[in-house]
This record gives sequence, structure tokens and C-alpha cells, in this order.
Amino acid sequence: MEAGLRLDRAGALLSCPGLGAFDAAARRWQPDGGVGGEPVTLRAAVCWLQTESGTPCRVPIGVIGARDASAEARETAFVVGKGLAECGLILLCGGKTGVMEAVCAGSAAAGGLSIGLLPDDEWTGANPYVSIPIATGIGVARNAIIARAALALIAIGGGYGTVSEMAFALQFGRPVLTLLTPPPIAGVHPCATPDAALESVFRIVLALPSASSETPPAASTRHGG
Repeated sequence: MEAGLRLDRAGALLSCPGLGAFDAAARRWQPDGGVGGEPVTLRAAVCWLQTESGTPCRVPIGVIGARDASAEARETAFVVGKGLAECGLILLCGGKTGVMEAVCAGSAAAGGLSIGLLPDDEWTGANPYVSIPIATGIGVARNAIIARAALALIAIGGGYGTVSEMAFALQFGRPVLTLLTPPPIAGVHPCATPDAALESVFRIVLALPSASSETPPAASTRHGG
């Protein structure tokens, strides 16, 4: 199966040959851990981590993009939001329209939890699909908070605001995955499809090497589980 992951459900142990056992609370691999259980996919491993392990990754995945988004961008965002929610991952976005509304709608369709970090003074500015609207009253300065708070960012198209969030995220050591045609910035990880972006997120959540290298995209481990 993908990444060689194996899951011992009875023993609540996720392992991988060459990496050892996964310490879910610390989101680190222990080289001296045993390897056993049934083969599982990346998606299944993350679903287990988030819904059964008892120590899920609580840090949200950020999704960013334009308020005035194309139909393709909104459709892509919906698929991404739904995919994150299906695996029990928390969504963080700007809480407004366009890509933000579509990704929240996708999350809501799968019963997920979304956090909208609004630039507005009041929570009423949030799109109707946001689970938890947070009014910051700080305008576009909230972009830096989204970048800092997320485990990783998925950029779906976008304009100047998206550029700022991507740049902040890279400065903070957060992986930035891109879909469609986001502004070109060195250091991001382009993804051809929503499924590819989700797979990259799953690898980041599980602290696994990226599919194309032996080194995982940089993600701070200070967040913990």
C-alpha cells in the first residue's frame, strides 16, 4: 500500500518499514518501534489517527484563495474541503466568499469542522458554512495568523492576499501546496489534482517523506498532536 504503512488496530499502532512506529501524540516516528498489522493507505491511516487513535492532530489545515474565484477554483475548493473533513482534519480559512466559502461548504457536506478567521469586526461577515467564525477586526493582517496557525496551506488560485499568506507561511516554515494557477512563488509544492494535494497533506500530518523525495515538506513540530 501507499508509503508501506501498516496499522495494528488492536494495539493502536501505526508503523512503517524503515521508519518504525508512529508516536501520534508527538507526530514523530520512533525508529525502534515494531512493524506489524495490516497494510493501509495514507487516507486510511489519517482517518484512524483522527477518529480512533485518541491523539488526533489538532492543528488545522489552511486553505486559501480569492474571494472572487472562478467556478473551477470553487469546485476544486469544495473537493478539498470535503476530503479534509472525511478524514477528520480541521479546516482553517479566511471565512469569506469564493474559495473560502466553497472549501467550507465541502467541509460541511462531510460533517467537518471549519474555522473562519475573519478580517471583520463582527462574526456576521462569515460565509454560512463556517463552523466557528472568529472576528479579528484586524483586516488583512489576519493573513499572517492563518499562515502561522496552519500545519500546512493549500493555495487554490488567488491574488495578492493569497500571495501574502503563501509568503508568510514559507517564512514560518509551513509547507505550501498549490492547485490550479496560484501566483508563482519559489518553495511551494505544486499539485496537479485535489487528490494529490490531499495526499501531500496526509503525508505532512503523518510526518512522512514527500512522494518525490526522502525529506518531508518542512512543517513545525512545535504544534504537537
